[in-house]
Amino acid sequence: MKILLVGEYSRLHNSLKEGLESLGHQVTIIATGDYFKDYPVDIKLSRNYNEGLGKKFKVAIYKLFKIDITSLSLKNQFFSHQNQLKNFDVAQLINESSLGAIPKIEKQFISFLKKHNKKLYLLSCGTDYMSVKHSSDQKPRYSILEALFKEKDSVKNFDTILKYLTPEYVSLHNFVFNNVEGVIASDLDYHLPMHGHSKYKGLIANPINTDILAFKHNKIKDKIVIFHGINRANYYKKGSDYFEDALEIIQKKYAKKIEIKTVENLPYAEYIETYNTAHIVLDQVLAYDQGYNALEAMSKGKVVFTGAEQEWLDFYNLEEDTVAINALPNATKIANKLEWLILNPEKITEIGKNARSFIEKEHHYIKIAKKYISVWNK
Repeated sequence: MKILLVGEYSRLHNSLKEGLESLGHQVTIIATGDYFKDYPVDIKLSRNYNEGLGKKFKVAIYKLFKIDITSLSLKNQFFSHQNQLKNFDVAQLINESSLGAIPKIEKQFISFLKKHNKKLYLLSCGTDYMSVKHSSDQKPRYSILEALFKEKDSVKNFDTILKYLTPEYVSLHNFVFNNVEGVIASDLDYHLPMHGHSKYKGLIANPINTDILAFKHNKIKDKIVIFHGINRANYYKKGSDYFEDALEIIQKKYAKKIEIKTVENLPYAEYIETYNTAHIVLDQVLAYDQGYNALEAMSKGKVVFTGAEQEWLDFYNLEEDTVAINALPNATKIANKLEWLILNPEKITEIGKNARSFIEKEHHYIKIAKKYISVWNK
């Protein structure tokens, strides 16, 4: 098959591409690289006018004429490659707003892809209308909007999430759903809002390329190294404040037994290199399932504090605290789990080994690629 993957989040489409190519398929990714993370893609679109004087110029033009010149730039770049974006057996959008343009222009991308390719599919693997509506209605026990409900942060700082509930993005959502063959969720945080929808084709777990993520036995020789990577723009949405409070508690009690590494906004390659020496990785709190960073760390044999709720345990038939640690929105409970690991270091080795086995069983990139092919061919 000839496959076009549109957009990139957290290396998902890169790993899927690697799995598909291993099966003999031809794959092209068109994307912006996911902001500062800068993932590799085949056709790179640049998000211009987002820094320095260019950003000031962009804001001024928008205030005067209501024109988003970043989106216009993306449109010009996209259609300059139009001959490379035709005649695929499948084109898959990574999001309802897969290239980060305004809805009007995203609709033009989708119309072109629908017209010039055999099938069009959508992934639900990041914030979109269905998942944000599910959270805003407070259907989950907690969600990425937790800080907003608890008034920890301003509504303005949630614009990138709440925009999916505005009329323009609801219109985009409806437009996308009317044009795609079906929708695939990447984990339970997106499966639960989509469950029962007529377009929903089911959950296909995130693909992880275990061939390039070397497993290392998580043995303790000296201090236990705890890694916390912060994306400042998503600080409250990921629950990083709970982690920082928990680390403060644990640092006071076990300063001689632990080393804490905290980093911010690192490009993907540097981020991976930095956490390689860690035994424990603090990923995110406000989730039911693991995102990409957590899965890659688990593949390397790290003990990851992340979404590992009861729904996830039931889905994969797992016991609590055997594969990953469920990070609840409670600093004391997180600190208690960290303390348990510090006092029982053999558990760090055991859980790390289990985590790798789980990834190989449920997330192996070639197994996952086969599942995509199966859905696309139906």
